[in-house]
Amino acid sequence: MKQSVIKHLTHAGIFLILLVVIFESMPRTQSRFQYHFELGKPWGYELITAEFDFPIYKAPDQLQREQEEVMKDYTPYYRIDTSLCRSQELKLKSAESLDKLGNRQQRQLWERLSSVYKAGIIDAVELDRLRKEQVEKISVVNHNEAVQRSLGAVFTPRSAYTYILDGTSSRDNSRLRELDLNHYLVVNLSYDTLLSDRMRDNLMNSISLTEGMIQEGEKIIDRGEIVNQESYQILVSLNKAYEAKNINLKHNAYTLSGKLFLLLYFIAMLALYLMVFRPLLYRETRNVVFFCSLIGLVVVITCCILRFSSMNAYMVPFMWVPVLVRIFYDSRTALYTHMVTTLLLSLIMPAPFEFVVLQMGAGMVAIGSMKDMSQRSALVQTSLIIFASYSLIYTALSFATTGGVQTIDAWMYFYFSISAALIIVVYGLVYLIEKMFGFVSAITLIELTNVNSSLMLDFAERAPGTFQHSMQVSTLATEAAKRISADSLLVRTGALYHDIGKLEHPENYTENQQSGYNPLLEMSFDDAAQAVISHVTSGVKLARKNRLPNVIVNFILTHHGTSKVRYFYNSWLNAHPGEEPDAGLFTYPGPKPQSKEAGILMMADAVEARSRSLKEFTPQSIRQMVEQMVGQQVSEGQFSECSLTLRDIETIKQVFTEKLISMNHHRISYPEVNKR
Repeated sequence: MKQSVIKHLTHAGIFLILLVVIFESMPRTQSRFQYHFELGKPWGYELITAEFDFPIYKAPDQLQREQEEVMKDYTPYYRIDTSLCRSQELKLKSAESLDKLGNRQQRQLWERLSSVYKAGIIDAVELDRLRKEQVEKISVVNHNEAVQRSLGAVFTPRSAYTYILDGTSSRDNSRLRELDLNHYLVVNLSYDTLLSDRMRDNLMNSISLTEGMIQEGEKIIDRGEIVNQESYQILVSLNKAYEAKNINLKHNAYTLSGKLFLLLYFIAMLALYLMVFRPLLYRETRNVVFFCSLIGLVVVITCCILRFSSMNAYMVPFMWVPVLVRIFYDSRTALYTHMVTTLLLSLIMPAPFEFVVLQMGAGMVAIGSMKDMSQRSALVQTSLIIFASYSLIYTALSFATTGGVQTIDAWMYFYFSISAALIIVVYGLVYLIEKMFGFVSAITLIELTNVNSSLMLDFAERAPGTFQHSMQVSTLATEAAKRISADSLLVRTGALYHDIGKLEHPENYTENQQSGYNPLLEMSFDDAAQAVISHVTSGVKLARKNRLPNVIVNFILTHHGTSKVRYFYNSWLNAHPGEEPDAGLFTYPGPKPQSKEAGILMMADAVEARSRSLKEFTPQSIRQMVEQMVGQQVSEGQFSECSLTLRDIETIKQVFTEKLISMNHHRISYPEVNKR
């Protein structure tokens, strides 16, 4: 009882981890607007109406045009230092060469020097930069007053020097040159970064980012309508409005509780299905871990693509879930698991209705196409079927909702092909999953049935009689499994290996004794029984050594259950009348068969071995033998721990009888040619 509670708590913890992982992986800033649309293409989703008022944002090219227009009035700001004119005049008056100039010449010099500094002297490199940027005017700031001037109205030190000299005669010109005026012409215009940036920002901020409003309840676009420039900008604006709302909504208690409840509900439905309809699967923790890991992997990959990538989420191989579950389990479990995964993903995918229809339709076809995985080509066929299903359902859905081809996005077929092609990766995943979880797939079972493997060849060479017995048991068990809808491939493989323990001492078993010598007859009855029983433990050791899967090892352990070695047990009783034997010395350690397949193998092994001791092969003798051997196993309770029903056992007995009669029928004798 305590162990059962611990197991339930463990499984609940695993499902809780899945819940937390999915919740934390879900996009936080994408709630209800996750549509893909293009300018000039039809709208492929349902009718959209505004759920709230929101502004229509201007298109980027329109904003750029308005910005370029307003920037035509922008001029960079330069501060002028008027005090430099006075300081340079004082320096110039102290020059010795100034005395050579007359009063009129000096007066002209001061006038020209004053006008240059008043207009402003700018650095030559700075002026070149402004001209390259096609700036025509600048704003000159003197204290708190700004005056616009063209670039031609300001000077560089060189142009100022030329300007002063050009206004004098040649004789005066030579005297001015002696003054070396370059020393007195310094830059007095400096770029005001803060003021220029502030004025630029003011102009930019004067441009409105929006034009018009969409009112709550107003139609935006309907399925099939072409996304023109106007509707495109409205959709972009709606997306921005949702993102702005999500900043405030992502920590909203209602939003969090709603998502958590839906996640909890869907995951709880998976747990409930396993508990009620697949209790044997639920009983093993590795199965619960496998289901949760597989679902979590696909959901997290999808969430990461939606959150951090511009890729289309339909490229995710959603069919990994049903395909892998179908390989290791049954179709019903695969379909239910796929349904839960699809519902979980519908909470984050755009156009959830379309997504659910596509995934459920393709998933049902994929599961139905995977009757078995006996060949590698089966995955390729399944991949092609999935692609065809996606394409047909998507096309039909587009036709059904719009009545035409205008809403079909050709890229969707490319995304479907990527998703379907990734199904082939499952072949490599199967091997990893088998090693991680101890599962066995049909692919592995097919490989194990290869009689040309080194172990099988050694088996056939050293214990030919036992090998032939195993082949016959495999034939009987496979046919019986087919009749009662058990796993025929599994029981066939288990039958081939159930007696490999006899390789340790093949001479102890009558089917391998060609000379008629039986070493067991020289032993005591209990020692002989122990020698026979040892083939079970020897088989387990040999199976472990050859790395056979646990499910095959279980066939070796259970193919005799807890039955007795009847030949030596009965011989001991006859030799010791009135005495009680130590039954444990004559009893196989078990356990009893735990599955239908193990029960079938136990019956087939006993019936086939007993058939070799029949003195005559008639339908009646075979039928009586089958009834006796199987009836004895039933009376001993050997099938009490497996799910075989009385109807199954009757069907199995009928199959054994039919097969043994056909395998041991009399052949007609060929006539001899009369001698003449």
